[in-house]
Amino acid sequence: METITYQGWPNCVRLANDSIELIVTADVGPRIIHFGFIGGANEFATVPEQMGQTGGSEWRIYGGHRLWHAPEAQPRTYYPDNAPVAVEAHEGFVHFTQAPEATTGLQKEMDIALAETGAQATVTHRIRNQALWPVELAPWALSVMAPGGTAVLPLPPRGSHAENLLPNMQLILWAYTNMADPRWTWGEKYVLLRQEPGNAVSQKVGAFVTDGWVGYARDGRFFLKTFAVQPDASYPDIHSNVELFTCDFMLEVETLGPLVKLLPGTAVTHTETWYLFDSVPTPTNDADVVTAVLPKIG
Repeated sequence: METITYQGWPNCVRLANDSIELIVTADVGPRIIHFGFIGGANEFATVPEQMGQTGGSEWRIYGGHRLWHAPEAQPRTYYPDNAPVAVEAHEGFVHFTQAPEATTGLQKEMDIALAETGAQATVTHRIRNQALWPVELAPWALSVMAPGGTAVLPLPPRGSHAENLLPNMQLILWAYTNMADPRWTWGEKYVLLRQEPGNAVSQKVGAFVTDGWVGYARDGRFFLKTFAVQPDASYPDIHSNVELFTCDFMLEVETLGPLVKLLPGTAVTHTETWYLFDSVPTPTNDADVVTAVLPKIG
């Protein structure tokens, strides 16, 4: 752990082991603004004109990885995270805390722990209710991925008509989702969404992913998130625990926890474990995922 200047912010925390490095903003956020192999490319997208900015009442996407609370609503979800955060080093992890939101009383926290060796990190997201009233929400972890890659969303186990008379999955579509858009590949076992730089027509899908993973392939690398699945819980956005969103400059790989009624003084957590693999070609169909991606997941 060390404090560095990064992209115009003088107070960023760099965490590294023998394989990967993460850079977390402390002047705003918390945001994990950089994640990748040591000395390698940033797997996350950033917005150049917003780098180094602080303060103000306007919400900025910045890029990187952030914590929100679902369901999405204006202005609640878009509370600006433009102020400094508290940083505490603990045995085995670093804790980042945002001041409570003035409009909601909710306080966002991240605990970040790197494996001793290898390309693995654990990010525990926490939302604490510091208000005087209960709030219904779901923790929502969003990774803004660098352009030009392809997201991979696994579908539940497939079967035959004779043995599966009832449905076993649902895909959640937004009013702007166009299933005919060529950036989509609707496979039998996987949904692929390709990020196309400059294409400003937004696309989004949600799903309840029973396998507990989702990923993003780009330039020979594969970024994998794993997370806990609670089949009997209620999730936001018509029961989505994974969502993919793309626009002209990035693609978001998002996971969500169950909806909870968060009482004053209590907190809810949502944990992702991240892995980064190299020598993984970008898949274009189900067969590519089976050949190139699944062996990495194990």
